[in-house]
Amino acid sequence: MLRRTKIVATIGPATEDPKVLDKLIEAGVDVVRLNFSHDLPEVHMKRAETARNRAEAHGREVGVLVDLQGPKIRIGKFKTGRVLLVEGARFVVDAAHPLDQGTVECVGTTYKQLPQDVARGATLLLDDGRIALWVEAVQGSAVVCRVTVGGELADNKGINRQGGGLSARALTNKDREDIKTAALIQADYLAISFPRSAADVEEARELFRAAGGKGGIIAKIERAEAVEGIEAIIRASDAIMIARGDLAVEIGDAAVPPIQKRLIKLARRMNKVVITATQMMESMIDSPVPTRAEVSDVANAVLDGTDAIMLSAETAKGKHPVEAVAAMDRVCRVAEQEYEVTHSRHREDDTFARVDEAIAMATMYTANHLAVKAIAALTESGATPLWMSRISSNVPIYALTSHVETRRKVTLYRGVYPIAFQITTSDHATLNREAMDELRSRGTVRDGDMVIITKGDLTGVMGGTNAMKIAMVGG
Repeated sequence: MLRRTKIVATIGPATEDPKVLDKLIEAGVDVVRLNFSHDLPEVHMKRAETARNRAEAHGREVGVLVDLQGPKIRIGKFKTGRVLLVEGARFVVDAAHPLDQGTVECVGTTYKQLPQDVARGATLLLDDGRIALWVEAVQGSAVVCRVTVGGELADNKGINRQGGGLSARALTNKDREDIKTAALIQADYLAISFPRSAADVEEARELFRAAGGKGGIIAKIERAEAVEGIEAIIRASDAIMIARGDLAVEIGDAAVPPIQKRLIKLARRMNKVVITATQMMESMIDSPVPTRAEVSDVANAVLDGTDAIMLSAETAKGKHPVEAVAAMDRVCRVAEQEYEVTHSRHREDDTFARVDEAIAMATMYTANHLAVKAIAALTESGATPLWMSRISSNVPIYALTSHVETRRKVTLYRGVYPIAFQITTSDHATLNREAMDELRSRGTVRDGDMVIITKGDLTGVMGGTNAMKIAMVGG
Protein backbone atom coordinates (compact mmCIF):
# COMPACT_ATOMS: atom_id res chain seq x y z
CA MET A 1 0.00 0.00 0.00
CA LEU A 2 1.35 3.38 -1.01
CA ARG A 3 1.54 6.07 1.65
CA ARG A 4 -0.43 9.16 0.58
CA THR A 5 0.72 11.66 3.21
CA LYS A 6 4.14 13.11 2.38
CA ILE A 7 7.08 13.31 4.79
CA VAL A 8 9.32 16.39 4.92
CA ALA A 9 12.66 15.89 6.69
CA THR A 10 15.09 18.64 7.64
CA ILE A 11 18.65 17.93 6.56
CA GLY A 12 21.38 18.90 8.99
CA PRO A 13 24.60 17.59 10.54
CA ALA A 14 22.94 14.27 11.47
CA THR A 15 21.72 13.53 7.94
CA GLU A 16 23.95 15.26 5.39
CA ASP A 17 26.16 12.18 4.90
CA PRO A 18 25.20 10.41 1.62
CA LYS A 19 24.93 7.04 3.40
CA VAL A 20 22.41 8.47 5.88
CA LEU A 21 20.52 10.20 3.08
CA ASP A 22 20.26 6.83 1.34
CA LYS A 23 18.59 5.41 4.44
CA LEU A 24 16.23 8.40 4.74
CA ILE A 25 15.14 8.01 1.14
CA GLU A 26 14.64 4.27 1.61
CA ALA A 27 12.60 5.01 4.76
CA GLY A 28 10.28 7.21 2.69
CA VAL A 29 11.30 10.89 2.71
CA ASP A 30 9.51 12.84 -0.03
CA VAL A 31 10.86 16.37 0.50
CA VAL A 32 14.07 17.60 2.14
CA ARG A 33 14.02 20.88 4.07
CA LEU A 34 17.00 23.21 4.24
CA ASN A 35 16.75 25.46 7.30
CA PHE A 36 18.48 28.75 6.47
CA SER A 37 18.41 29.79 10.13
CA HIS A 38 21.55 27.66 10.43
CA ASP A 39 24.71 27.05 8.36
CA LEU A 40 26.22 28.84 5.36
CA PRO A 41 24.63 29.03 1.89
CA GLU A 42 27.31 26.81 0.36
CA VAL A 43 26.53 24.10 2.93
CA HIS A 44 22.87 24.13 1.91
CA MET A 45 23.76 24.06 -1.79
CA LYS A 46 25.86 20.96 -1.20
CA ARG A 47 23.08 19.28 0.81
CA ALA A 48 20.52 19.93 -1.94
CA GLU A 49 22.86 18.53 -4.59
CA THR A 50 23.63 15.42 -2.54
CA ALA A 51 19.96 14.77 -1.73
CA ARG A 52 18.95 14.97 -5.37
CA ASN A 53 21.85 12.77 -6.46
CA ARG A 54 21.02 10.10 -3.89
CA ALA A 55 17.31 10.22 -4.79
CA GLU A 56 18.18 9.76 -8.47
CA ALA A 57 20.35 6.78 -7.55
CA HIS A 58 17.24 5.24 -5.93
CA GLY A 59 15.05 6.03 -8.95
CA ARG A 60 13.15 8.62 -6.90
CA GLU A 61 12.36 12.31 -7.00
CA VAL A 62 12.64 14.36 -3.83
CA GLY A 63 11.52 17.94 -3.52
CA VAL A 64 13.80 20.59 -2.00
CA LEU A 65 12.23 23.11 0.41
CA VAL A 66 14.26 26.19 1.41
CA ASP A 67 13.04 27.65 4.71
CA LEU A 68 14.04 31.29 5.25
CA GLN A 69 15.09 32.47 8.70
CA GLY A 70 12.87 35.54 8.86
CA PRO A 71 13.25 38.38 11.38
CA LYS A 72 15.43 37.66 14.42
CA ILE A 73 13.46 39.10 17.33
CA ARG A 74 15.76 38.15 20.18
CA ILE A 75 17.30 39.41 23.37
CA GLY A 76 21.06 39.96 23.48
CA LYS A 77 23.65 38.13 25.54
CA PHE A 78 24.31 38.17 29.28
CA LYS A 79 27.73 38.83 30.79
CA THR A 80 27.38 35.55 32.66
CA GLY A 81 25.77 33.60 29.80
CA ARG A 82 22.45 33.22 31.65
CA VAL A 83 20.50 34.78 34.55
CA LEU A 84 17.73 33.69 36.88
CA LEU A 85 14.63 35.90 36.73
CA VAL A 86 12.51 35.81 39.86
CA GLU A 87 8.76 36.32 39.74
CA GLY A 88 7.89 39.89 40.71
CA ALA A 89 11.33 41.29 39.87
CA ARG A 90 11.84 44.33 37.63
CA PHE A 91 13.47 43.53 34.29
CA VAL A 92 14.21 45.89 31.40
CA VAL A 93 14.52 45.06 27.71
CA ASP A 94 16.39 48.04 26.25
CA ALA A 95 16.86 48.52 22.49
CA ALA A 96 19.84 50.80 23.17
CA HIS A 97 21.60 48.51 25.65
CA PRO A 98 24.83 46.83 24.38
CA LEU A 99 23.94 43.40 23.01
CA ASP A 100 26.68 41.60 24.97
CA GLN A 101 26.24 43.34 28.34
CA GLY A 102 23.04 41.85 29.73
CA THR A 103 22.49 41.50 33.48
CA VAL A 104 19.77 40.17 35.78
CA GLU A 105 18.24 43.67 35.61
CA CYS A 106 18.56 44.62 31.93
CA VAL A 107 19.28 43.11 28.51
CA GLY A 108 19.56 44.43 24.97
CA THR A 109 17.56 43.28 21.96
CA THR A 110 18.21 42.81 18.24
CA TYR A 111 14.74 44.24 17.54
CA LYS A 112 15.13 48.01 17.74
CA GLN A 113 11.43 48.67 17.06
CA LEU A 114 10.32 46.93 20.25
CA PRO A 115 9.60 50.16 22.22
CA GLN A 116 7.30 51.36 19.42
CA ASP A 117 5.40 48.05 19.28
CA VAL A 118 4.45 47.70 22.96
CA ALA A 119 2.75 49.74 25.65
CA ARG A 120 1.77 49.35 29.29
CA GLY A 121 -0.31 46.20 29.73
CA ALA A 122 1.34 44.15 26.98
CA THR A 123 2.88 40.77 27.77
CA LEU A 124 6.25 39.74 26.32
CA LEU A 125 7.09 36.05 26.11
CA LEU A 126 10.73 34.96 26.03
CA ASP A 127 12.28 31.60 25.20
CA ASP A 128 9.16 30.08 23.56
CA GLY A 129 6.92 31.33 26.36
CA ARG A 130 8.95 29.92 29.26
CA ILE A 131 9.49 33.45 30.64
CA ALA A 132 6.66 36.02 30.79
CA LEU A 133 7.11 39.77 31.30
CA TRP A 134 4.30 42.28 31.95
CA VAL A 135 5.09 45.71 30.48
CA GLU A 136 4.81 48.45 33.11
CA ALA A 137 6.08 51.35 31.00
CA VAL A 138 8.01 52.36 27.91
CA GLN A 139 10.69 54.96 28.62
CA GLY A 140 12.50 55.95 25.44
CA SER A 141 14.38 52.86 24.23
CA ALA A 142 13.65 50.93 27.43
CA VAL A 143 10.70 48.58 27.90
CA VAL A 144 10.30 48.32 31.68
CA CYS A 145 8.74 45.02 32.73
CA ARG A 146 7.69 43.02 35.76
CA VAL A 147 8.46 39.26 35.71
CA THR A 148 5.20 37.28 35.92
CA VAL A 149 6.65 33.86 35.06
CA GLY A 150 10.26 33.48 36.12
CA GLY A 151 13.04 31.03 35.42
CA GLU A 152 16.48 30.72 33.92
CA LEU A 153 17.07 32.87 30.82
CA ALA A 154 20.04 32.32 28.50
CA ASP A 155 21.60 34.31 25.67
CA ASN A 156 19.83 35.14 22.38
CA LYS A 157 16.40 33.78 23.26
CA GLY A 158 13.43 34.79 21.14
CA ILE A 159 10.84 37.46 21.97
CA ASN A 160 7.13 37.22 21.15
CA ARG A 161 4.27 39.49 22.08
CA GLN A 162 1.26 37.63 23.39
CA GLY A 163 -1.54 38.09 20.88
CA GLY A 164 0.82 39.32 18.18
CA GLY A 165 1.52 42.90 17.18
CA LEU A 166 5.27 43.03 16.54
CA SER A 167 5.74 44.94 13.29
CA ALA A 168 8.97 43.34 12.07
CA ARG A 169 9.03 42.88 8.29
CA ALA A 170 8.80 39.27 7.15
CA LEU A 171 11.79 39.53 4.80
CA THR A 172 15.12 40.68 6.22
CA ASN A 173 18.23 41.63 4.25
CA LYS A 174 19.57 38.14 4.97
CA ASP A 175 16.39 36.60 3.59
CA ARG A 176 16.72 38.62 0.37
CA GLU A 177 20.20 37.22 -0.17
CA ASP A 178 19.05 33.71 0.77
CA ILE A 179 16.28 33.93 -1.84
CA LYS A 180 19.00 34.31 -4.47
CA THR A 181 20.68 31.18 -3.10
CA ALA A 182 17.33 29.34 -3.20
CA ALA A 183 17.02 30.25 -6.87
CA LEU A 184 20.54 28.93 -7.55
CA ILE A 185 19.61 25.69 -5.77
CA GLN A 186 16.47 25.56 -7.95
CA ALA A 187 14.40 25.09 -4.83
CA ASP A 188 11.04 23.49 -5.47
CA TYR A 189 9.52 25.40 -2.55
CA LEU A 190 10.47 28.59 -0.70
CA ALA A 191 9.04 28.97 2.82
CA ILE A 192 8.50 32.49 4.18
CA SER A 193 8.84 32.86 7.95
CA PHE A 194 6.49 35.14 9.94
CA PRO A 195 4.42 36.62 7.08
CA ARG A 196 1.71 38.95 8.37
CA SER A 197 -0.22 39.41 5.14
CA ALA A 198 -0.61 38.34 1.52
CA ALA A 199 1.65 41.26 0.56
CA ASP A 200 4.59 39.55 2.33
CA VAL A 201 4.00 36.40 0.29
CA GLU A 202 3.68 38.32 -2.97
CA GLU A 203 6.91 40.25 -2.27
CA ALA A 204 8.79 36.99 -1.71
CA ARG A 205 7.39 35.53 -4.93
CA GLU A 206 8.49 38.60 -6.91
CA LEU A 207 12.02 38.44 -5.48
CA PHE A 208 12.23 34.68 -6.10
CA ARG A 209 11.06 35.01 -9.71
CA ALA A 210 13.44 37.94 -10.30
CA ALA A 211 16.32 35.74 -9.11
CA GLY A 212 15.28 32.96 -11.50
CA GLY A 213 13.38 30.80 -9.01
CA LYS A 214 10.49 28.74 -10.34
CA GLY A 215 9.31 26.91 -7.21
CA GLY A 216 6.18 27.38 -5.13
CA ILE A 217 5.85 29.77 -2.19
CA ILE A 218 4.95 28.45 1.27
CA ALA A 219 3.56 30.81 3.90
CA LYS A 220 4.47 29.71 7.42
CA ILE A 221 1.56 30.45 9.73
CA GLU A 222 3.19 31.47 12.99
CA ARG A 223 1.81 34.95 13.76
CA ALA A 224 -1.55 35.91 15.24
CA GLU A 225 -2.00 38.40 12.38
CA ALA A 226 -1.53 35.59 9.83
CA VAL A 227 -4.42 33.65 11.36
CA GLU A 228 -6.64 36.73 11.20
CA GLY A 229 -5.90 37.27 7.49
CA ILE A 230 -5.56 33.62 6.59
CA GLU A 231 -7.75 33.42 3.49
CA ALA A 232 -5.83 36.15 1.67
CA ILE A 233 -2.52 34.54 2.66
CA ILE A 234 -3.63 31.11 1.43
CA ARG A 235 -4.85 32.65 -1.81
CA ALA A 236 -1.44 34.29 -2.38
CA SER A 237 0.51 31.11 -1.56
CA ASP A 238 1.06 27.74 -3.18
CA ALA A 239 1.09 26.08 0.24
CA ILE A 240 0.94 26.89 3.93
CA MET A 241 2.90 25.44 6.81
CA ILE A 242 1.26 25.31 10.23
CA ALA A 243 4.35 26.22 12.27
CA ARG A 244 2.99 25.38 15.69
CA GLY A 245 5.94 26.58 17.80
CA ASP A 246 5.85 30.35 17.44
CA LEU A 247 2.13 30.23 16.68
CA ALA A 248 1.46 28.63 20.07
CA VAL A 249 3.49 31.31 21.82
CA GLU A 250 1.48 34.10 20.17
CA ILE A 251 -2.06 32.69 20.41
CA GLY A 252 -1.66 30.27 23.32
CA ASP A 253 -0.99 26.53 23.14
CA ALA A 254 -4.61 25.53 23.78
CA ALA A 255 -5.76 27.49 20.71
CA VAL A 256 -3.45 25.67 18.29
CA PRO A 257 -5.26 22.30 17.82
CA PRO A 258 -8.58 23.80 16.66
CA ILE A 259 -6.73 26.35 14.51
CA GLN A 260 -4.70 23.49 12.96
CA LYS A 261 -7.87 21.63 12.04
CA ARG A 262 -9.45 24.75 10.58
CA LEU A 263 -6.37 25.62 8.51
CA ILE A 264 -6.07 22.11 7.06
CA LYS A 265 -9.74 22.15 6.06
CA LEU A 266 -9.52 25.68 4.64
CA ALA A 267 -6.35 25.04 2.62
CA ARG A 268 -7.84 21.91 1.06
CA ARG A 269 -11.08 23.74 0.24
CA MET A 270 -9.04 26.49 -1.47
CA ASN A 271 -7.05 23.87 -3.46
CA LYS A 272 -3.75 24.65 -1.72
CA VAL A 273 -1.20 22.33 -0.08
CA VAL A 274 -0.81 22.23 3.71
CA ILE A 275 2.12 21.04 5.85
CA THR A 276 1.78 20.34 9.59
CA ALA A 277 5.03 21.03 11.44
CA THR A 278 6.84 21.43 14.78
CA GLN A 279 7.55 18.86 17.50
CA MET A 280 5.73 16.03 15.72
CA MET A 281 8.28 13.44 16.89
CA GLU A 282 10.29 15.70 19.22
CA SER A 283 11.17 12.94 21.71
CA MET A 284 12.95 11.05 18.91
CA ILE A 285 15.78 13.57 19.00
CA ASP A 286 17.03 11.29 21.79
CA SER A 287 14.67 8.29 21.84
CA PRO A 288 14.47 5.54 19.18
CA VAL A 289 10.67 5.35 19.58
CA PRO A 290 8.00 8.09 19.68
CA THR A 291 5.68 8.77 22.58
CA ARG A 292 2.04 7.71 22.36
CA ALA A 293 1.06 11.39 22.28
CA GLU A 294 3.31 11.99 19.26
CA VAL A 295 1.81 9.02 17.44
CA SER A 296 -1.67 10.44 18.08
CA ASP A 297 -0.56 13.90 16.94
CA VAL A 298 0.74 12.59 13.61
CA ALA A 299 -2.29 10.34 13.07
CA ASN A 300 -4.75 13.15 13.77
CA ALA A 301 -3.04 15.44 11.24
CA VAL A 302 -3.35 12.64 8.67
CA LEU A 303 -7.01 12.04 9.54
CA ASP A 304 -7.68 15.78 9.14
CA GLY A 305 -6.24 15.69 5.63
CA THR A 306 -2.82 17.34 5.86
CA ASP A 307 -0.73 16.91 2.70
CA ALA A 308 2.54 16.56 4.57
CA ILE A 309 4.03 16.23 8.02
CA MET A 310 7.45 17.64 8.86
CA LEU A 311 10.43 16.63 10.96
CA SER A 312 12.79 19.36 12.16
CA ALA A 313 15.45 18.73 14.79
CA GLU A 314 14.50 15.04 14.79
CA THR A 315 16.36 14.56 11.48
CA ALA A 316 18.61 17.64 11.45
CA LYS A 317 20.52 16.84 14.64
CA GLY A 318 18.71 13.94 16.32
CA LYS A 319 20.23 10.60 17.26
CA HIS A 320 17.63 8.53 15.37
CA PRO A 321 16.73 10.33 12.11
CA VAL A 322 15.97 7.19 10.08
CA GLU A 323 13.83 5.72 12.85
CA ALA A 324 11.88 9.02 13.05
CA VAL A 325 11.02 8.85 9.33
CA ALA A 326 10.12 5.16 9.63
CA ALA A 327 7.86 5.89 12.61
CA MET A 328 6.03 8.63 10.68
CA ASP A 329 5.67 6.31 7.70
CA ARG A 330 4.19 3.56 9.89
CA VAL A 331 1.69 5.88 11.59
CA CYS A 332 0.57 7.43 8.28
CA ARG A 333 -0.10 4.07 6.65
CA VAL A 334 -2.34 2.90 9.47
CA ALA A 335 -4.22 6.22 9.77
CA GLU A 336 -4.80 6.29 6.02
CA GLN A 337 -6.84 3.08 6.21
CA GLU A 338 -9.64 4.86 8.09
CA TYR A 339 -12.92 5.42 6.21
CA GLU A 340 -12.84 9.23 6.40
CA VAL A 341 -9.43 9.28 4.72
CA THR A 342 -10.48 7.14 1.75
CA HIS A 343 -13.99 8.55 1.12
CA SER A 344 -14.91 12.11 0.30
CA ARG A 345 -17.86 14.48 0.05
CA HIS A 346 -15.50 17.33 -0.82
CA ARG A 347 -16.91 19.96 -3.23
CA GLU A 348 -20.06 17.99 -4.07
CA ASP A 349 -22.06 21.23 -4.30
CA ASP A 350 -19.37 23.37 -6.00
CA THR A 351 -19.22 24.68 -9.54
CA PHE A 352 -15.90 24.66 -11.41
CA ALA A 353 -14.24 27.57 -13.16
CA ARG A 354 -11.94 25.60 -15.45
CA VAL A 355 -12.22 22.58 -17.72
CA ASP A 356 -9.12 20.88 -16.29
CA GLU A 357 -10.48 21.36 -12.76
CA ALA A 358 -13.77 19.76 -13.80
CA ILE A 359 -11.88 16.82 -15.34
CA ALA A 360 -9.93 16.37 -12.09
CA MET A 361 -13.10 16.32 -9.98
CA ALA A 362 -14.88 13.92 -12.37
CA THR A 363 -11.86 11.64 -12.29
CA MET A 364 -11.84 11.41 -8.51
CA TYR A 365 -15.60 10.86 -8.27
CA THR A 366 -15.30 8.04 -10.80
CA ALA A 367 -12.21 6.55 -9.14
CA ASN A 368 -13.97 6.46 -5.77
CA HIS A 369 -17.06 4.74 -7.20
CA LEU A 370 -15.48 2.28 -9.64
CA ALA A 371 -12.89 -0.46 -9.18
CA VAL A 372 -10.05 1.75 -10.43
CA LYS A 373 -6.48 0.73 -9.52
CA ALA A 374 -4.65 3.89 -10.54
CA ILE A 375 -4.94 7.34 -12.13
CA ALA A 376 -2.45 8.34 -14.83
CA ALA A 377 -2.49 12.15 -15.08
CA LEU A 378 -0.47 13.38 -18.05
CA THR A 379 0.44 16.86 -16.88
CA GLU A 380 2.59 19.86 -17.72
CA SER A 381 2.24 22.10 -14.66
CA GLY A 382 0.88 19.62 -12.10
CA ALA A 383 -2.39 21.56 -11.66
CA THR A 384 -4.68 18.61 -12.45
CA PRO A 385 -2.98 16.24 -9.95
CA LEU A 386 -3.17 19.01 -7.33
CA TRP A 387 -6.94 19.29 -7.70
CA MET A 388 -7.23 15.51 -7.62
CA SER A 389 -5.19 15.34 -4.42
CA ARG A 390 -7.74 17.51 -2.58
CA ILE A 391 -10.22 14.60 -2.72
CA SER A 392 -10.02 11.83 -0.12
CA SER A 393 -9.31 8.53 -1.85
CA ASN A 394 -7.21 5.39 -1.70
CA VAL A 395 -6.54 5.39 -5.46
CA PRO A 396 -2.94 6.44 -6.27
CA ILE A 397 -2.48 9.40 -8.61
CA TYR A 398 0.56 9.21 -10.89
CA ALA A 399 1.74 12.52 -12.38
CA LEU A 400 3.32 11.60 -15.73
CA THR A 401 5.41 14.51 -16.98
CA SER A 402 8.63 15.28 -18.79
CA HIS A 403 9.27 18.37 -16.62
CA VAL A 404 11.59 17.74 -13.67
CA GLU A 405 10.29 20.89 -11.92
CA THR A 406 6.75 19.48 -12.01
CA ARG A 407 7.88 16.07 -10.77
CA ARG A 408 9.62 17.67 -7.81
CA LYS A 409 6.68 19.97 -7.07
CA VAL A 410 4.17 17.13 -6.76
CA THR A 411 6.33 15.37 -4.16
CA LEU A 412 4.43 17.52 -1.62
CA TYR A 413 0.93 16.67 -2.91
CA ARG A 414 -1.01 14.12 -0.89
CA GLY A 415 -1.46 10.84 -2.78
CA VAL A 416 0.43 12.00 -5.91
CA TYR A 417 3.54 10.20 -7.18
CA PRO A 418 5.82 11.61 -9.91
CA ILE A 419 6.88 9.62 -12.98
CA ALA A 420 9.22 10.81 -15.72
CA PHE A 421 7.34 10.35 -18.97
CA GLN A 422 8.10 11.60 -22.47
CA ILE A 423 5.24 12.10 -24.91
CA THR A 424 6.44 10.89 -28.32
CA THR A 425 3.17 10.65 -30.23
CA SER A 426 0.04 12.69 -30.96
CA ASP A 427 -2.04 9.56 -31.52
CA HIS A 428 -4.34 9.26 -28.51
CA ALA A 429 -4.72 5.47 -28.62
CA THR A 430 -0.95 5.00 -28.73
CA LEU A 431 -0.43 7.56 -25.95
CA ASN A 432 -2.97 5.82 -23.72
CA ARG A 433 -1.24 2.49 -24.26
CA GLU A 434 2.21 3.97 -23.53
CA ALA A 435 0.94 5.54 -20.28
CA MET A 436 -0.51 2.21 -19.11
CA ASP A 437 2.66 0.38 -20.17
CA GLU A 438 4.67 2.83 -18.04
CA LEU A 439 2.59 2.03 -14.97
CA ARG A 440 2.69 -1.70 -15.68
CA SER A 441 6.49 -1.67 -16.08
CA ARG A 442 6.74 -0.21 -12.57
CA GLY A 443 4.55 -2.92 -11.09
CA THR A 444 1.82 -0.49 -10.05
CA VAL A 445 -0.84 -2.10 -12.26
CA ARG A 446 -1.20 -5.38 -14.14
CA ASP A 447 -3.27 -6.80 -16.99
CA GLY A 448 -6.99 -6.57 -16.31
CA ASP A 449 -6.70 -3.57 -13.95
CA MET A 450 -8.85 -0.53 -14.66
CA VAL A 451 -7.01 2.80 -15.02
CA ILE A 452 -8.22 6.37 -15.53
CA ILE A 453 -6.09 8.48 -17.89
CA THR A 454 -6.37 12.28 -18.01
CA LYS A 455 -4.72 14.39 -20.69
CA GLY A 456 -5.24 17.23 -23.16
CA ASP A 457 -6.04 17.16 -26.85
CA LEU A 458 -2.98 19.35 -27.38
CA THR A 459 0.06 17.87 -25.63
CA GLY A 460 2.61 20.24 -24.13
CA VAL A 461 0.03 22.95 -23.32
CA MET A 462 -0.24 24.23 -19.73
CA GLY A 463 -3.79 23.93 -18.34
CA GLY A 464 -4.94 21.97 -21.37
CA THR A 465 -6.29 18.83 -19.68
CA ASN A 466 -9.75 18.29 -21.17
CA ALA A 467 -10.20 14.52 -21.43
CA MET A 468 -10.73 11.58 -19.08
CA LYS A 469 -10.60 8.01 -20.34
CA ILE A 470 -11.30 4.76 -18.50
CA ALA A 471 -9.12 2.00 -19.89
CA MET A 472 -8.17 -1.56 -19.02
CA VAL A 473 -4.52 -2.57 -18.85
CA GLY A 474 -3.75 -5.05 -21.58
CA GLY A 475 -7.21 -4.55 -23.09
